[in-house]
Amino acid sequence: MRFEKGRQLTARGFLFDMDGTLVDSGPVVERVWGAWAETQGLDIKGLMPVAHGRRAVETIAMFGKNVLDIAAEARKLEDAERLDTEGLSEIPGARALIAALPTDAWAVVTSADAALARTRLTACGLPIPRVFITAESVEKGKPDPRCYQLGADGLGFDPRDCIVFEDADAGLAAGRAAGAQVLAVASTQSSEGLDRKGELWVPDLAGLEVSVVDGLLHLAHR
Repeated sequence: MRFEKGRQLTARGFLFDMDGTLVDSGPVVERVWGAWAETQGLDIKGLMPVAHGRRAVETIAMFGKNVLDIAAEARKLEDAERLDTEGLSEIPGARALIAALPTDAWAVVTSADAALARTRLTACGLPIPRVFITAESVEKGKPDPRCYQLGADGLGFDPRDCIVFEDADAGLAAGRAAGAQVLAVASTQSSEGLDRKGELWVPDLAGLEVSVVDGLLHLAHR
């Protein structure tokens, strides 16, 4: 169901995924992972819905054929993504929404490694938050909820007092399992698909506004 005018979500902290939520990295991801899929004899169309939201090591473990060193292969792909910034852009409304938040009330929780995440946020003119949960922060990536639990802990909140902003099924599942409210961004999935799954969604972050009252963040749609 679309998050429309007249509806409000309230939380103490916001936990943002990065790719597909704050940053549109689709062109880079498709180039790099498309080339890798070709070396593995895979169809990129079958790979991407599963790979979205997951750490590179876990995607390679699931799909890699005869990959002897998964960690080394993941580093290679992450380096290729970090060096390719052509076509990166801010998800509409990301900068404005973050600028409206207290600096101690939001975090990034991404499946990218720290170097890649910093590169992409900086390329899009987005700030690096104080609480910055990346692939290196956890032993298991999304859909395991630990990453979002760590993000909430870093802000000093219970996950139940946070809203998770996500585009991918793995991330939405992680946020829900952590106990947070979840709001889907329909960037890598269709709105119809999100409706079928019963997700609350927005097309992007444009039009969202937040007011802060007594330490509570009230999210609404203009």
